[in-house]
Amino acid sequence: MLLTSLYIIGITAEGMTGALAAGRHNMDWFGVIFIACVTAIGGGSIRDILFGHYPLTWVKHPEYLAIVCAAALLTTRIPFLVERFEKAFLILDALGLAVFSIIGARIGMEFHPSGAMAVAGAVITGVFGGILRDIFCARIPLVFQKELYASISLIIGSLYVILEFISQNYFHLNEDFILVGSLLVGFVIRLIAIRYHLGLPKFKYTPKNS
Repeated sequence: MLLTSLYIIGITAEGMTGALAAGRHNMDWFGVIFIACVTAIGGGSIRDILFGHYPLTWVKHPEYLAIVCAAALLTTRIPFLVERFEKAFLILDALGLAVFSIIGARIGMEFHPSGAMAVAGAVITGVFGGILRDIFCARIPLVFQKELYASISLIIGSLYVILEFISQNYFHLNEDFILVGSLLVGFVIRLIAIRYHLGLPKFKYTPKNS
């Protein structure tokens, strides 16, 4: 129940930020809704297709799609308000990243016992929505340039797998403890990365003129 509630909050926030990105490129309402949906549920859809997890989450629960569409249309009426509370949306985005990553890790574990697939599921679910959004908006994905993001999905997925391994092989850990623990660690790390502008080393290459 907790994870579902947080997921709804996450897709709502992601849908609104996606709609705002579409607005910056002067898209019509269809474009706004499309970009919002890609941002909010695109990563989960790619994960489901790759892992053979059918029906897709938004097909099984069409109410999620309706929520994202409603959030996108609401954003077209209050864009300046959404932009004004950018910091709040960064916090919600951090929460969404943690929730999406945990969901991806859980599904990865269900369909592929390999821990590697669980970590891959976390990263795909956590970051691919934003990557698709930026591709459709004709810009280099922010996940490749800004503060730690995909790395945090990697950490969350790895922590989830480790805690599940400990629970199954050494001593039992409550499932809620595993979920909340993984979520809090990822959420806090993301906030720290935003606060102190922490990122991976960048590679800059400038070819010499011949």
